[in-house]
Amino acid sequence: MWLDSPSDPRGRGLVRLICVRTSDGVHACPDRVMVTPERGVDGDRWIQKPKRVLAAQVTLIRARVAELVAADHAPLHAPGDNLHVELDLCVDALPPGTRLRAGGALLEISAVPHTGCKKFRERFGVEALQWVNHADHRDRRLRGVNCRVLEGGLVALGDVIEPDPGSAA
Repeated sequence: MWLDSPSDPRGRGLVRLICVRTSDGVHACPDRVMVTPERGVDGDRWIQKPKRVLAAQVTLIRARVAELVAADHAPLHAPGDNLHVELDLCVDALPPGTRLRAGGALLEISAVPHTGCKKFRERFGVEALQWVNHADHRDRRLRGVNCRVLEGGLVALGDVIEPDPGSAA
């Protein structure tokens, strides 16, 4: 049922969609957003969680994967990931600890896996959840990655996202 997703650029990509989860199941898609180490994505419900996991302040998903799972039955922001990017998120390209510059913000790829949840399954079906988490391509991180915010800054649609050469992983 699921197509093998095409590859995205390694090393340097673009922010294609911004998703702020304002409340359960409600998403805003602004053209730009402030990202901070204290609050994660400004306005996102992450800050409202009683047990906030710093290693999962911001989530990234490949824009093409979001398009495939949303297809014609859900809006592109439905996966609920904060940044949809054109960038290869596989483990080989971005191992845990890699620091990414996204617009003015500095993010760090977390070792905490992003595997989807009950909401993802309800929105897209069990087949989609199985596809993004299938053992044969788990290292490709089709469901996306969790990140921690190291430096705050503005992130906008069309911004470059790439490993930060000025910071050690």
